[in-house]
Amino acid sequence: MHTADPRAFAHGTVAPDRNPRQPATVPGRRGHRWTFALAVVALLGQMAVAMVTAAVQQTPTIDEPVYVGAAAVQLREHSLRYNAEHPPLGKLIIQTGLTFTGVRPDPGFVGDQQSLGRHVLYDQGEDAARVLFLARLPMIVLTLLFGLVVLAFAGDLTRSLDDRLSRWGGLLALALYAFSPDVIAHGSLATLDVPAAGFVLTAAWLLWRARERPRRYLPLAGLALGAALATKMSSLAVVPVLLSLAVLSVWTSTGASGHRAAGRRLGLGVAAAAEVGLVAVATVWAAYLAVDPRLRWTTPDSLPAVHGLRALVDWLPFPRPYRDGMRVQFQFEDATWGGFLFGRNYVGSRWYYLPAALLVKTPLGMLLLWAAGALAVLVRPRPRVAAPYLLVPPAVLLAAAATGSRDFGTRYVIFLPMFLAVAAAAVLAWRHRWIGAAAGVLVLLVAVSSLRAYPYYLPYSNEAFGGPAQTHRHLHDSNVDWGQDLGRLADRLRERYPGERIWLVYKGSGDPAYYGIESTDPRPVPPDQVHGLLVVSNSSVARADRRLAVLLDGSTPIDSVGHSITIFRRP
Repeated sequence: MHTADPRAFAHGTVAPDRNPRQPATVPGRRGHRWTFALAVVALLGQMAVAMVTAAVQQTPTIDEPVYVGAAAVQLREHSLRYNAEHPPLGKLIIQTGLTFTGVRPDPGFVGDQQSLGRHVLYDQGEDAARVLFLARLPMIVLTLLFGLVVLAFAGDLTRSLDDRLSRWGGLLALALYAFSPDVIAHGSLATLDVPAAGFVLTAAWLLWRARERPRRYLPLAGLALGAALATKMSSLAVVPVLLSLAVLSVWTSTGASGHRAAGRRLGLGVAAAAEVGLVAVATVWAAYLAVDPRLRWTTPDSLPAVHGLRALVDWLPFPRPYRDGMRVQFQFEDATWGGFLFGRNYVGSRWYYLPAALLVKTPLGMLLLWAAGALAVLVRPRPRVAAPYLLVPPAVLLAAAATGSRDFGTRYVIFLPMFLAVAAAAVLAWRHRWIGAAAGVLVLLVAVSSLRAYPYYLPYSNEAFGGPAQTHRHLHDSNVDWGQDLGRLADRLRERYPGERIWLVYKGSGDPAYYGIESTDPRPVPPDQVHGLLVVSNSSVARADRRLAVLLDGSTPIDSVGHSITIFRRP
């Protein structure tokens, strides 16, 4: 292999080759290899403990019963009729855990997907906690595997700076990923946000590697892109970016110059993009056929017609259920939703909601390392070549999410802690003696902030906003209260308030009676007849209607459960 001209590499025109004259002293020593391996195991180990603990202690979040129910129907009946608004791959992953349970939906069950989820969890005679944990377990494993992608991607990035920095950069990025409260929180759930984001990250990393070995990595990148598309339809926004990166990777991998060579490079790049696209499309089809080889599907009569640019959905080269699922998503986007930000309710959505929510829910040290790393990728000569791979995909996905109609939480941008963890490794491009020590201190601060939140990662907020106990004052929904603490509430009521009258306003998908909570909804009852314990989910407090507001005004907060539910006393 030839050695690239460093001036050409600085301008991003050729792929970097490892300099054979450069000593590989640190990575090459056996002792350092063992130290590196132990550090990786320790970081992923603590992440696994955090996610497993959260998965064991938390009862169903709002979306999980829907996915678990749909996965059970896919597993037992090979049917796509539930949860069509999301492709089946994420639910196929959940199925790998459900195969170890005895859940079997009633073939005659009639009801919507929320009712199906409760039926699968609570009406099967199975232990709901065990079923839910087994559904969550494959997602936990997948989240840990994505950590290895972060490690490898950051290692590749910092290797281009100095071969001896490769493992330090990889560990820095992995530490940010492994201690990210958002990644831990959502990686421990049987939901689709983390797998979709992780597959996009994997596709970008494989395209980065395709700059040196396009024949090996381009088909794999197409597979990863297809997996993202087969998990969440929101991944469609990044398709043009990743196909363009395929062109760029092939262009970079062929160093010939001249007009004729440029035309050939461009042609090869377009062919590479077509290859990636075809593999991605085939992967989506494979996911649907894995559920039902006959692809039985009837378009629901309730789906509205689409017009304008949205009509292009019918031209997508995907199965009919996928295209109809897109129409369901359009319905969601056309609906008017409510939001809550920094103590204020509003109707509709705000473009700045997600950046503001990230400011609250990201550790302060992590924010600084993200900013420093992204700046290094943009302005430092050597890492600049990675900017299209590291910064453009998340920027496009962020723009798509920020212009959506649902201000429900940072889970919609869970790809940012992944991509920016890798970008943070580029801080090592700042050639200052103190940069390594400063980065180490910031990583330590991130670790401390994350560990202090254990095991309450879902309602995490950083110290500037008061920590997890104060998140409900700034944000709502899946940022803090997603129905996850019903089991903890049952334990608290049994231990501290036995025999008391319970009035419950619960925002979630769990069944309070299953956990032994005998309660009444106080909202239809005249306020002067509501006495005893008033238990309210914090998202309901944040967006209280007139009837609930009257009840809260005459109540005194006396306890909190999981930072997501408040217990009030009404005289």
